[in-house]
Amino acid sequence: MRRSFTVALERYGYQVQAAADGLAGLERFRDEDFDLLILDVMLPALDGIGLCRRVRETSLVPILMMSARGEGLDVVAGLEAGADDYVVKPVDSYVLVARIRSLLRRATYPPAPTGGHTPLGGHVPAVGPAADVLAFGDLTIDTAGMEVSVAGHPVALTPTELKLLLEFAAHPGVVLERHTLLRDVWEYGWDGDSRVVDLCVQRLRRKLGRERIETVRGFGYKLRR
Repeated sequence: MRRSFTVALERYGYQVQAAADGLAGLERFRDEDFDLLILDVMLPALDGIGLCRRVRETSLVPILMMSARGEGLDVVAGLEAGADDYVVKPVDSYVLVARIRSLLRRATYPPAPTGGHTPLGGHVPAVGPAADVLAFGDLTIDTAGMEVSVAGHPVALTPTELKLLLEFAAHPGVVLERHTLLRDVWEYGWDGDSRVVDLCVQRLRRKLGRERIETVRGFGYKLRR
């Protein structure tokens, strides 16, 4: 399966480095620079969940988790460990490539233009002459430099976490439904698994403060003004 995925991705023009187990993958990750990681949950030596946690200790590289079973515990554990998205095997190559392209677009997300509008659209409050710094209490988002801070302390966010936060910041005080976030942040063109939204929101809360993003039961989430 590892060889077949490698061949399929190379046909789409990607350069692929493969590793047979988690420890080998971790060593290769430390020795080389990668734009994206695809981690199978069921890896020998060091499983994909453990590998994801080790990578997240030092890197915000996009991570796509791959599960053979699609069981809830696998999905939740992978996303809690810091993965940005997941696919369930068997997976068609075009679905895998679509998820990869979406993750890479988030990793190269363009800065917001000045004038108080984000690339996602929608008016947001702007602070400063360049109108590219948003403030919500002690939460500050520099949309030009793609930097986030809380009470003056920088906060490291993965590309998916940052894009999710920018989506909330584009609509402060507005309830955003899960399927809307799946479409606009994860770029799902179909009804996806809302757990990716819930767990990414949980990770944002841990980094920004639990009170920052409010749950509106039965509907979705909103960023407090």
